[in-house]
Amino acid sequence: MTPPYAANSAAARDVANVLHPYTDLKSHLDTGPLVIARGKGVRVWDDAGKEYIEAMAGLWCAALGFDNERLVQAAVKQMRELPYYHGFTGRSHTPMIDLAEMLIQRAPVPMSKVFFANSGSEANDSAIKMIWYANNAWGRPQKKKIIGRVRGYHGITIASGSATGQAANHKAFDLPLPGFIHTLCPTYYHEGKEGETEEQFSMRCAEELEKLILAEGPDTVAAMFCEPIMGAGGVVVPPRGYFQAIQPVLKKYDILLVADEVICGFGRTGNYWGTQTYGMEPDILVCAKALSNSFLPISAVMVNQRVFDGLAAKSHEIGTFGHGFTYSGHPVPAAVAIETLKIYDEIDIVGHVREVGAYFQSELRRRFQDHPLVGEVRGIGLIGAVELVEDKAARRNFPPARKVGAKFVKLAEQQGLISRAMVLDSIGFSPPLVITKSEIGEMLDRFGRALDELAVQLRREAIAPVA
Repeated sequence: MTPPYAANSAAARDVANVLHPYTDLKSHLDTGPLVIARGKGVRVWDDAGKEYIEAMAGLWCAALGFDNERLVQAAVKQMRELPYYHGFTGRSHTPMIDLAEMLIQRAPVPMSKVFFANSGSEANDSAIKMIWYANNAWGRPQKKKIIGRVRGYHGITIASGSATGQAANHKAFDLPLPGFIHTLCPTYYHEGKEGETEEQFSMRCAEELEKLILAEGPDTVAAMFCEPIMGAGGVVVPPRGYFQAIQPVLKKYDILLVADEVICGFGRTGNYWGTQTYGMEPDILVCAKALSNSFLPISAVMVNQRVFDGLAAKSHEIGTFGHGFTYSGHPVPAAVAIETLKIYDEIDIVGHVREVGAYFQSELRRRFQDHPLVGEVRGIGLIGAVELVEDKAARRNFPPARKVGAKFVKLAEQQGLISRAMVLDSIGFSPPLVITKSEIGEMLDRFGRALDELAVQLRREAIAPVA
């Protein structure tokens, strides 16, 4: 097979040298990469000069788009003043202090302290270790199990990957670790029973959660990790009353709630935090991605007073809190994050998302809900998904072997749209938060053309199946 790239091109050198995340590594040797060369606003260009609208803001993260001179200058200024320092053994620096203070001020519920890491995965991994550490401090060494949800995503380290509830993150990695358990995915579209309202389904989710806790033993279950909206699981929007139903169960058995705001934080859902959109009351909050517009890697774990008191007591007993990273609170990413938060405030990012998000959600449903390939359109604010199905009436998905979602992504690229296929051929939307109504219209135009082309391609396959 002749590769679709020239010898000695960037694509050829990529194939020769790079091991890619979330990629069919063998197929990649034949197909090669899409090499992105530059970006501006909601658009990026490949190394051949082709323009794309980035409907996923990279990986749910470039909230301010793919260029911002203020963030560049914040990094340059900090590089000149203090390009690196750490937070070990009580050392500190102003960017880390300022950013922690800003996050505490913006927290959706009272929080006490902020720990910094470099990615959402590291932050969730750190939260798990803190939960175990605090329970040891509280004299509950057996209370260590972590509840995730089927289709939930919390990262790919050994611990956070175990909390994640997706097969691709477990198969052949020997995950999940013992002590990680998963409860029902709150997808009303697939899991709701005939005649069951969303509120009734939410109550059933809470009942299933309580059954799981009782089966495991309440004195062994430490925490539950929840994304306000399940992002990489296919943009699963919680049914009405979901968190109001499950939180009393967690409180009943003294189980901590961790809000994974890595995708939903900083305005994505039309509130500053997804936690606020859905009435969550977390003990720990994890954020990343839009924290620095993803211009530099940084993430944060916010803990409430009770959790911090446990960490402090045990660290005093041991002599140190033996956890941290060389780059925890690195001054340059911290400086960029500070400037990012200032920009969000100045441009009223939440107000903008509420305005254009309402338009996006309306147009997404108007244009695609009745399409024969579309089972469900879902979302809120500037996050959404279109789930592709083989049988609309039966809500039956395509067989995974047909790779319908992957086919759509390639067709979308031809139309100048970068999208992402997720669980059950759910095509995600998470554009930069600064997107305008006209850009939303253009994005959906390109999506529609790709969807129609997919329908033609699938009809052809039905007539003459591809071997």
